[in-house]
Amino acid sequence: MKTGTAGTAGTAGTGGAAGTGGAAGTALATGAAGAGGGGGGGRLRRTLLAALVAAAVVFPISAAASAQAPAPAPVTFAEGATPQVRYAANRANLAEAARMAQEGDRTGRAARLRTMDAAGAAQFLAFDGRGKGRAVEVFGELETADRVTVLVPGSDTTLDTYERFRAGAVALRQRLQAEHPHSAVVAWLGYDTPGTVSTTVLTAARADAAAGELAPFLERLGAMAAPGARLSLLCHSYGSVVCARTTTGTAVSDMALFGSPGTGASAARDLPTGARVWAGRGSGDWVANVPHVRLGRLGFGTDPVDPAFGARPFAAGSAGHSDYLKPGTESLESLAAIVLGTTPASEAPHA
Repeated sequence: MKTGTAGTAGTAGTGGAAGTGGAAGTALATGAAGAGGGGGGGRLRRTLLAALVAAAVVFPISAAASAQAPAPAPVTFAEGATPQVRYAANRANLAEAARMAQEGDRTGRAARLRTMDAAGAAQFLAFDGRGKGRAVEVFGELETADRVTVLVPGSDTTLDTYERFRAGAVALRQRLQAEHPHSAVVAWLGYDTPGTVSTTVLTAARADAAAGELAPFLERLGAMAAPGARLSLLCHSYGSVVCARTTTGTAVSDMALFGSPGTGASAARDLPTGARVWAGRGSGDWVANVPHVRLGRLGFGTDPVDPAFGARPFAAGSAGHSDYLKPGTESLESLAAIVLGTTPASEAPHA
């Protein structure tokens, strides 16, 4: 394994990708401020716990599950089914989910599903309209793409908030397309994201389960793309915890963590990947104020943008927590450069 020091290869939400949310962020940020000035590690731990309790008690309605929308079971595919076969079957399943939601008086969900269908042009490798829902959507021609990027979102990304996640994927694809036509972006909502204000957002339990889904998906994805395609992972907020737990070996060339609360690892070299590990944070992102500590199973430890973590830095400009993939931003330019294999301007030359 390679050593993941700054300037070397690491081993181991986005304009539209939801991350750990504002209410929880405010609580934790306030706690971080109160923990400064000689309070010591014990006071910081107490602050983290106090913030958790406040989030769970003061904002319980935010984490409450909405009524379940009726939907058909997801389509199952034979091993080796082509992307085109999957797209067609999942469009039919999505249309049926929209019809069932409408008949079940879930008009909001039905309208959102019809939007996702994109007038019959959507390309879903996977779709499940039950509960919060799951969806894996491709933007671009996957079979001919030699640059393939997988976006992994953070908390509170569901079928009901999917449009903002999709917007980030579209913006990235358009930016890549302008410079490299044979590129594809995959929006991977392939796990049950934690609630923004909930105890689950402060532990790795959901991330561990998601990593078990993401790793085999990446293997299948490589076989669907053009031979020798370069595969990258862009991981937003809680999605960075997912990526940090995903075993990729050498299949992934680059892994970018942004808006990250931490990964649970103390260094990039500890991640189960042969990818180059990058980290960036915008100056407007509140997650900078979250205490980067671990207390038992709570918290995610070392800040990925801390030089001690050993990730390669990239410039994220003034991005707020949900702004990283907005068109025209410095963060989008940096992430596109990572995907395309060009050096982001913020990275110093390596010896």
